[in-house]
Amino acid sequence: MKMKKVLNVLAATALTCSMITVPVLAAPTGSASLETQKKEAQSEVNSLQSQLSTLMSKMTELQSELISKGEEITKAEKQLKDAQEKEKQQYEDMKLRIKYMYEEGDGSALERILGSGSIAEMLSQAEYVQKIHSYDRDMLEQYVETVHEVEDLKTALESDMNKLEEMQTEYENQQTELNTTIENKSAEIANLDEQIQEAARKAAEEEAERQRVAREAAAAQESATAAQNNGGGGGGNVPTSPETPSTPSVPSPPPVSDGGGSGNTSAAQTIVNAAWTQIGVPYVWGGTTPYVGLDCSGLTQWCHAQAGISIGRVDRDQLAGGQVVYDPQPGDIAWTPGHVAIYIGGGQMIEAQQPGTTICVSAVRASVYVRYW
Repeated sequence: MKMKKVLNVLAATALTCSMITVPVLAAPTGSASLETQKKEAQSEVNSLQSQLSTLMSKMTELQSELISKGEEITKAEKQLKDAQEKEKQQYEDMKLRIKYMYEEGDGSALERILGSGSIAEMLSQAEYVQKIHSYDRDMLEQYVETVHEVEDLKTALESDMNKLEEMQTEYENQQTELNTTIENKSAEIANLDEQIQEAARKAAEEEAERQRVAREAAAAQESATAAQNNGGGGGGNVPTSPETPSTPSVPSPPPVSDGGGSGNTSAAQTIVNAAWTQIGVPYVWGGTTPYVGLDCSGLTQWCHAQAGISIGRVDRDQLAGGQVVYDPQPGDIAWTPGHVAIYIGGGQMIEAQQPGTTICVSAVRASVYVRYW
C-alpha cells in the first residue's frame, strides 16, 4: 500500500516536471525598437508637414502678388494705348496747323506777318505764330515722354512678373518634393504599424501559451499534492487548456463624410455652363474680365457669380468659404494648393491653366473639392 502511494506521487511529480520544461518562446524584443522608429518617422512627417504648410502660405501670398502684378500690367497696357493714341492725334493736329499757316495762301501766318501795318503788329503776329509752334512742340514732346514712361513701366512690371512666375515654379517643385517625401514617410509609418501589430499579435500568442503551460503545470502540481495527501487516490481530472485568446481587432477609422451639398443642381448647371462659355479665353494674371482674360480663381469666381453665388478671389479664400466634399459633382471647385478649376464631371474640369495658354478642358487634378451650391 505504501509502495503504491509512493509510485503515485512519483508519477504526478514527473508529469509536473515534464510540463514545466515545455519550451516557451520569449516575447519579441523588437517591438520597442519599431515603436521608436515609428516615432522618429512620425516626427519627420510632422516636420515636413510644417514645412509644407509654410510653403503653401508663401504660395498663397505669391498668388496674390501675381494677381496684383497682372492687374498692374493690364492697367499699364491701357495707359500705353491711350498715350500712343494721344501722341498720334497731337502729331496730326500739329501737321494740320502747319499746313494751315504756311500753305493756305490768303490769310496764312506768313502773309499776316508781312502784311502787318506796323512793326508792333508784325512782332505781335510773329510772337503768336511762335507760341503756336512752341505749344505743338511741347505737347508732342510731352506725349512722347509719356509713351516712353509707360513703356518702361510695362517692361518693369513684366520683368517683375517673370521673377514671380519663376518663384512660383520653384515653390511648386518644392511642394512636389515635399509631398513625395511625406508619402514615402507615411508608407514607412504604415509598414512599421503593420510590423508593430504583427509583433503584438505574436507576443499575445506567446503570452497565452506561457499562461496555458503555467496553468497546466500548476494543475499537475496540485494533483500531485492531492495524491500525496490523499494516499494516491487523487486522480482528479486535469483541466483542459483554455482556448488562446484572440488578438483584439484594431478599430477601422470612421468613413469620411461625403459632405453632400444643398442639392441646387440648377445653380451647379449654371456654373458649368458659364465655364464652357470661356473656353479659348486667354489666361491673364489678375484677370477678372470674361471673354477677355481670366486667371484660375478669376474664372471660378465669375462662374459662381453667374449663379448668384459670391465667393472669394483667391484659392485659399475659395477653399475656406465653401464646403469640402469628396463626392465631386459638376459645378464643384476642383482645388489644389495655388490652383482652382470648375469640375464638369467625367473626371474632367475647365481651367485657366497658366500664362501663355487659353482656358480649356483637361483631366481633373484636385486635392479636394469645394461646393457652394
